[in-house]
Amino acid sequence: MDGISTRAIGRAAIRDELGNLALRRFLDSGFDPVTFDDLASRAGVSRSTFLRYFGSKEDVVLYVFDPLKEQMASALASRPSSEDDWTALRAAITPAVALLEDDAADGLARLRLVWSTPALSARLHEKQASWRPALVNVLAQRGEDETPLITLRTRAMAALGCVMVAYDGWVESNGAAQLASLTDDAFAALARPR
Repeated sequence: MDGISTRAIGRAAIRDELGNLALRRFLDSGFDPVTFDDLASRAGVSRSTFLRYFGSKEDVVLYVFDPLKEQMASALASRPSSEDDWTALRAAITPAVALLEDDAADGLARLRLVWSTPALSARLHEKQASWRPALVNVLAQRGEDETPLITLRTRAMAALGCVMVAYDGWVESNGAAQLASLTDDAFAALARPR
């Protein structure tokens, strides 16, 4: 039988519920003062139960970014082979925009917390670095020519950098600017002149 098991669905739902409760606690009290005991108490579960779902406090805030590597690689793989890499990469990073923009209030609050907490910001940048190899692999498979690996890595890293720059702009605008538009602007800034 293919598909997701009901056990996995239940586990994901519990993880989401614990993550949402924890995010509210972090937003109310700040990231550093809150402990796993606080989070578990707030959720009405034991500390060990909470730790089964999250290995660190950073994971509690950033777990929502975990699916992006596969989502973006899949989106890139689905782009037409006739499309240039930069255009394909812009389309491929759509999940990283949608993740925060689909529930803009929650996404903006989460991103503000990340940007204001050095440990969270560093961990998100670590995650971002882990997304690059998957994008590079897809770019290599898309290319019919022998584009040097350094070129593919640079393109993937630049695309991911554009996402981070757009995130910065979105927080600076207090959500007034559209994240997708900021992302388009960041990509346009690095597009080849015609």
